Amino acid sequence: MRLRKIFILGLFFSGICSFQVEAQSKKFIEVSYDRGPIIGNNKDWASELIDMIDYSGVDLRFGWRSGKNTYYNYINRFPSYGLGFTSAVNYYKEIGRPMGVYAFGEFPFGKNDFNRKLNFSYFAQIGLGFNMNPYHPDNNPLNGFVGTSVNAHVHFGLKAAYKVSDSYELFTSIGTKHYSNGSYKKPNAGINFIPIAVGLKMNLDKAEFHPGIKPDFPPLEKRGYWNIAAYTGMKSYEIGEKAYFRGGLGVNYLWELSYKYRGGIGIDWFYGAGARDRYPEEDIAFTDVNSFAVVGSWEWKLTENLYMPIAIGVYLSKAHYNQETTGFYERIGVRYRMDNNIFAGVQIKAHKAKADFFEFTFGYTIPGKVRKVVVR
Repeated sequence: MRLRKIFILGLFFSGICSFQVEAQSKKFIEVSYDRGPIIGNNKDWASELIDMIDYSGVDLRFGWRSGKNTYYNYINRFPSYGLGFTSAVNYYKEIGRPMGVYAFGEFPFGKNDFNRKLNFSYFAQIGLGFNMNPYHPDNNPLNGFVGTSVNAHVHFGLKAAYKVSDSYELFTSIGTKHYSNGSYKKPNAGINFIPIAVGLKMNLDKAEFHPGIKPDFPPLEKRGYWNIAAYTGMKSYEIGEKAYFRGGLGVNYLWELSYKYRGGIGIDWFYGAGARDRYPEEDIAFTDVNSFAVVGSWEWKLTENLYMPIAIGVYLSKAHYNQETTGFYERIGVRYRMDNNIFAGVQIKAHKAKADFFEFTFGYTIPGKVRKVVVR
């Protein structure tokens, strides 16, 4: 139940921007069909399982592209947001029929030219996956991909769309679709598809999309920011073992690079509970369960309050019992910073794209003094 709440909160935060439906938004419905291979992990059981599965799926999305001519919409090339549902077509007793509900964002490439017939974009989907048959030592021992029936749904990809008329567009996309519980329960190699999709977009508003000329930009205040964050999560280390607390603290200093980005550097501390339960006969030292890292951080601002944190950290010391398998880690997610500078969000921390744990984050931002004002 706790895992489900975390994923629902993740869907909530990733969908905050999606609930900005305004009168001037251009609303649409998309339907698509996709096929593609499952990516394995060079294990014999994975190769055997992949040979049994012929993946294909369908998606249904409702979205809107805000025509409000704000500078955030302008610098992100008037992105589209919305909600969607996806389902595999076929059922397999080993993995079930994976389904998902998600929030999505789609961001165009190129200049703001709204009369083009052919358009390219990139997209991200974050949500909740369900209807899967997890690993079971007796009933389903072959499935080492997921250990839970409810998992995170994450899909990143590239898209090309051709405008047939004011009402219809044809599109194709390619990406990576991932289901994982963030190591909450082992096994958790993750289900990874590489879907190639074809689909139809139906515009519900026939009015042309023309937000207007470039908006006025407010002065950009060049200043630094201190981000102080607490990470909390749960992690299972072995199959059949319960999940233990995994978390830590982070302190980062970020600089206002542009209207769209902040970047900086900081320190992360991570702690993993349960080592004494898992290894009762061993002498557990502080450094066995606590690790420290220097981290390069990046914030991609989607709106005044909503942003995506992206980071790469390098361990200064690794905790022996926390399964920190590489010398570095990655982090990506979504956060919402309120007007009182308190922020909350959900991220995934991973080693070479393999989940370490899902981070549910609370924190506070301390703005520094304005050193320079840039007028655009």
